[in-house]
Amino acid sequence: MSFGPYNLADENSYQSWRAAKMASSPVSAEKVIVELENPYAISDIEKNALVKACFRYNFVIYQLLDRNLSDKTLVHALGQQLGLHHLDTNLRADEDSVTSLEVRDQAGNQYIPYTNKPLSWHCDGYYNRLDQQINSIVMHCVTPAASGGENELIDHEMLYIKLRDENPALIEALMQPDAMTIPANIEAGEEIRAEQSGPVFSVDPAAGHLHMRYSARKKNIQWKDDDITQQAKRKITDLLTDTSIVFKHKLKAGQGIVCNNVLHNRKAFEDSEAHKRLMYRARYYDRVMSVNE
Repeated sequence: MSFGPYNLADENSYQSWRAAKMASSPVSAEKVIVELENPYAISDIEKNALVKACFRYNFVIYQLLDRNLSDKTLVHALGQQLGLHHLDTNLRADEDSVTSLEVRDQAGNQYIPYTNKPLSWHCDGYYNRLDQQINSIVMHCVTPAASGGENELIDHEMLYIKLRDENPALIEALMQPDAMTIPANIEAGEEIRAEQSGPVFSVDPAAGHLHMRYSARKKNIQWKDDDITQQAKRKITDLLTDTSIVFKHKLKAGQGIVCNNVLHNRKAFEDSEAHKRLMYRARYYDRVMSVNE
């Protein structure tokens, strides 16, 4: 089956798709911030703006006109209106499968998202089974940190272009089924998640969308030990500092990100008594609906 522009043998499809993608670059706040009057009942105009931004850049930032709206149900409601229904439940998720990201005491293994330490570049769920990959995320800011906590985002399709233009063999290496392996997660001597190998780049065979699975962590990540995969790994690291594709933003109260699981990180932050960082994050197996749905 052909995967259109992601088929390394189909240069014409790639160049056509690449030209359209580059025409909307670079990303700016004016292009990706959409105001919402009511997240429980978004208008057709608002939905169209959200979906179009996700189609072009794989992410969008929404701003609630009522910044005091902070009930966690708004995350579910917004996701459902954008075609997101199948939630992933991670180890620290709340009972409703939406995770409250805040500094907290943790029993057992310590996970960085629940600290004020920086989070390195990654795509969510890179350790998930291949049949449970995270395709989209909704993250809502209830309260920003007193200082720090900015996010950086990279559209993984732009990273793909950079890599393929450099050398198509890098893409071929990153599509190997054993390109990146995450060791098993062991807690108190018990395996709570099995070892997981898989590609960095893959294509949904039904919809033809590009998916990325990645973590910049230096520990607990095993990259395939061949020259071309190691070269691809180093090139990705270099591109993570490419200012032409990195978008920076610190979420304000009442803002949120909807994305097709793009590359992202988080800077370290400091809380105060008045400003304790709290984010609601929902992760989905679905992808944001397409422009023609």
